[in-house]
Formats: sequence, structure tokens, C-alpha cells
Amino acid sequence: MEYHISKDVCIIGAGHAGCEAALACSRLGLETVIFTMNTDSIAMMPCNPHIGGSSKGHLVREIDALGGEMGKNIDKTFIQSKMLNVSKGPAVHSLRTQADKAEYSKAMRLVLENQPHLEIRQAEVSEILTEEIGSSVEYDSGRRITGVRIHTGTVYDCKAAIICTGTYLNARCLVGESITETGPSGMQRSTYLTDSLEKLGIGLRRFKTGTPARMDGRTLDYSKMKIQPGDPVVISFSYSTDPKDVQIEQVPCYLTYTNEETHDIIRANLDRSPIYAGIIEGTGPRYCPSIEDKVVKFGEKNRHHVFVEPEGRGTNEVYIDGMSSSMPDDVQQRMYRTVPGLENCVIVKNAYAIEYDCINANSLHLTLETRQVSGLFCAGQFNGSSGYEEAAAQGLIAGINASMKILGREPLILKRSEAYIGVLIDDLVSKDNREPYRMMTSRAEYRLLLRQDNADLRLRKYGYQVGLITQEEYDYVCYKEKAIAEEVERLKNVRIGAASANQEYLRSLGSADLKTACSLAELICRPELSYEKVKGLDPERPELPAAVTEQVEINIRYEGYIARQKKQVEQFEKLENKKIPERIDYDDVGSLRLEARQKLKEFRPASIGQASRISGVTPADVTVLLIYLEKYQVR
Repeated sequence: MEYHISKDVCIIGAGHAGCEAALACSRLGLETVIFTMNTDSIAMMPCNPHIGGSSKGHLVREIDALGGEMGKNIDKTFIQSKMLNVSKGPAVHSLRTQADKAEYSKAMRLVLENQPHLEIRQAEVSEILTEEIGSSVEYDSGRRITGVRIHTGTVYDCKAAIICTGTYLNARCLVGESITETGPSGMQRSTYLTDSLEKLGIGLRRFKTGTPARMDGRTLDYSKMKIQPGDPVVISFSYSTDPKDVQIEQVPCYLTYTNEETHDIIRANLDRSPIYAGIIEGTGPRYCPSIEDKVVKFGEKNRHHVFVEPEGRGTNEVYIDGMSSSMPDDVQQRMYRTVPGLENCVIVKNAYAIEYDCINANSLHLTLETRQVSGLFCAGQFNGSSGYEEAAAQGLIAGINASMKILGREPLILKRSEAYIGVLIDDLVSKDNREPYRMMTSRAEYRLLLRQDNADLRLRKYGYQVGLITQEEYDYVCYKEKAIAEEVERLKNVRIGAASANQEYLRSLGSADLKTACSLAELICRPELSYEKVKGLDPERPELPAAVTEQVEINIRYEGYIARQKKQVEQFEKLENKKIPERIDYDDVGSLRLEARQKLKEFRPASIGQASRISGVTPADVTVLLIYLEKYQVR
């Protein structure tokens, strides 16, 4: 006789996606259980223990703006922080922090353990249970979820489930000829769920990722490396973190390089690499190649960056960033020791490649709900993405939308023009991603509007609407928005004349004399000046928070570019707002090319905008579709 336990939501996996999903559901009052293969792996960082970086820092800020936990957790557990790309414009500024790996996992687990309505269960989910609901244009198989079964036989009845299995599903790790059927960092893999998903018609694919060796830091010679310190003034990820709390003593990282001797050892042993020996079946990430791939594909380069990064304050273990590999143990021992500073290194954990099952995200709605089963959502690396931040962002959205479905409320779908999270999910769902997807600033068409510094202004309202942001937090954003607008307007209206005192002040700042009177806003636009520097010409200036003055300066300096991008968004919105009915029959659309018809049937886009981004759908196809929809609406 089956033993049943009733829950509202079941979260399968407790990585970065699972943690955000579970917290979102439970904070919205739903009885939630999160399953993990091992409670010691909650929020584990099996690869580089850092949060943020180019574009990824944007995602963390957006997660925080919506009411997620990642930003708060890294603010409590980081050991080094740097703002990247500061020599460039604000659109590509990205915060990156090195985490204390053990403390990050410990702190996140503590949050989960103390969250009302949330239960942690160490168990392997072996089956997704469903029932028929009849034919439906929204769901391919006309089924809905009723629960999940764990490997011991107990059934958890639920109204929604979110799969966040990361790299654990049917995983195997490879080090040269040695292959072990295990999850990351030697954790037990998940083996049963694949069969259940395939029976439900959910297509899976095989992806691969890898990680470098970990070494005993005491065996390295840091005098041969270049020190990489953190920023003197640390900026927090979370809007709720007190700035004083992140001004801590930081731990340095170091930079060294591979050389021709390193590359020669790799070239001589390529036949022993699982990647080049044909042993690895899965497709790896293009933008995070192994050292073998770098040597082969960039043969003209005689060296590659190697960053030596500590894994925490309470360990000697260091992470060798830039040299991920699946070479045999003996090759790893030799190649690492050719790098300056690593000549006497002792490897604690070998570099390895890991293969795993993941979903083809084209079978998901923009809500991250599967087309095959109503109430079944997917998030994180299981959706074919890579990275902790991408996983956490999807987990948060999946958790919100699973909750909205149960509560009978409208889902949260972020547009490409509103958030990097919108770009991430739209790309996963709309494009044929044949390799692990990584977020990059270049993927966002409107990145000048989607800066990390204004994530709260863009997204706090949505977090408030769904119930993850408090009234106090929302009120502050409303105040901030009003204060920015008022100060920008004031600066445009305060005129500075060509009086001798003003000219002398400008000269002291290395700025040219005024020929005629101009506004303070015009002065701030001068490259050598800033909001802070013109303070001496502005005696009536109000006292404003730094978060407000930062936005004031950006809005003034980039006003023309921002206005131009907003016009582009208006054009974008016109196509996004042209919705395509779920019940449309593409075979009925005359003059539509065969390839476009096939792709539209497969992806089933929700709007003309989404249809236009599908590979194989041309502008001419979009025009044909628009004409058809005009006739369709008249019927």
C-alpha cells in the first residue's frame, strides 16, 4: 500500500535553481518540499565558487529586485569583490564576487531550514505522476501532474512540481580513460527520473561541462604570479544589504599563464582526452572551453590566462580557473606543473568533465512550464543553460509561476526589453540551443536600459505584485524613482553663468571656460566633469542618497542614447504585443515556407516578436503571418 504525503509544490533538486524555486513558493504561502540527493549538496558550487561576472552580475541584481535570495546570500559569504568593466560604460559594468564555497552553501541551507512552509527531504525522485485532462491546445499530451514518487516508494501528492536536477541526471564524470557514474564532486547521481520523463514525451539531450583541478594552496609559489586584489570599496549585490556590512578584509586572487610547454604536453596526449577520443557524447559550452579546446582551437596563442582563486577562508584549497580539463591524471600532474607558480603543486581534486541529461527547452512555455504536462515546470541547468546565476534566475521564475498557477493568478513573464532574465528565458525557449547556454551582455539588445544599477527600478514592481517584495521595499523604490526624476529636472533648469568665479572653478577641474550660460546638466555631460565635481557650482543641491545620484548622473550623461533605445523598445513592443493564438493551424497559413511552418509548429511562439527570433523564420515569413493574423481576427 502506497504511503501518501500532500504538498502544494515539489522541488526536485536543491542547487541554485531549486533553492530559489523553493523559497519563492514557500514565501508565497504554499506548502513546499525540496528534494536533494544529499543535504550536504544544497546550494553547492561544484565549479568556480564565484557569483556574478559579466552579465551574470545583472542576473543576480534582477533576482534580488524580484525578491530572490542569491544576492543576499553572497553578500554574507563573499571573500573578494570586484566591479568589472569599469573603464567602459555603465551598461556593461558587472559585479563579481569570490565566494567562500562552504559558507555559501551553509548559509543558504540555513535560510531553507528556517523558512516556514518549506520541508527539506533527502531522497531521489524516481517518477513524475500524472493524470489525463483531455485534449488541450496548450499542452501537447493533455496531462497534468498529480505528484512525484521517491525511490523508497512514498508518493508526494502535489499541484505543481519543478525539476531542477542540474548536472545530476544520469551523470557520469570523466578523467581520461576513467569513467565514474557519479554526479558533480563525487555526489550520488540521479538515475531513475529520465525514464519517467521520456514516457511523458519530454525530449532529453546530452550536455557536458567541466571543471579544473583543485590544489593545496600551500604548495603554490604566489611570488611568480600577479596579485589580483578586490575593490577598495565594495558594492553589495542585494538592495537590502547595509553597505557597511560588505566592507570586509578581502582575500586576494592571483594571475598566471600557461606556456608552450603546457601546450606541448596537451597536444601530445590529445588521443587520451575523452573529448578528442570520442568517449564524451554530450555537447560542451562554447564560451567556457577546456584547456584542451583552447590549445586546439586557438593554436596561434602561446599562453592562456590562469586565475588562482581561494575556495574559502577555512580551507587551503584553491581553484585553478581557466584550465578545466578531462585529461588523464598523469597528464594533469605534468601540465599543471609547467605553469609558473604551480611547479610543485599538489592536486587535491582532479579536473574532470561531467555529462548529464537535460531537457530541450523548446518544449517549455515562457513561464517555464512544460508543454507536455500541466503543472510541471523546469529550471536551471536541466533546461540546457550553464552557470549558477542563470540557474537561480530560472528557479525564481519557475517558482513564481508555479505559485501563480496554483493560486489562480496571472503568470510573470519578463520581456527582453525589461530584464536579462527575460532575454535568458526567451533565448532558451525560442532558439535551438545545441550547447549549454551562457548569458552574455551581447545577447541583450537593450542593454543600456537593462543595467545592473537600475534593476530595482525595473523589476521591484513585479516582485511586489507577486508578493515577494515588502511594502516598505516597494515604497522606497517609488521614492527613488521620483527623486531621480526631480533631480534630473532641477539640474536641467539651474543655469550657470560665465562669471569669473565660475570660470575659475571650472579651470580648477581641468574644464574649458563657459562662453555662454549653460545648465548644470550640460556641464555634467562634459567628460572631465561629474555630478559630484559640479557640486561647487550648485549651492542649492539637496542631500540625496548615493543610489539616487548615481542614476541621476547616468540618466543625464546617456540621455540621448537612452531615448533612442526606448524608441527601439517601442517598436519591439509592437511585435511582442501581437499575440499568436495557441489554437492557430500553421498549415492553414498560405505562402508560408515549409521550413518556417515546421519551426513554428515545433516552437509554437506566443507572439510575432518571439516568432521572428526563431532560427529558420525569415522576415518574409513574419509578414505572411501578420497578414494571416489580421484575417484571422476578423473571422
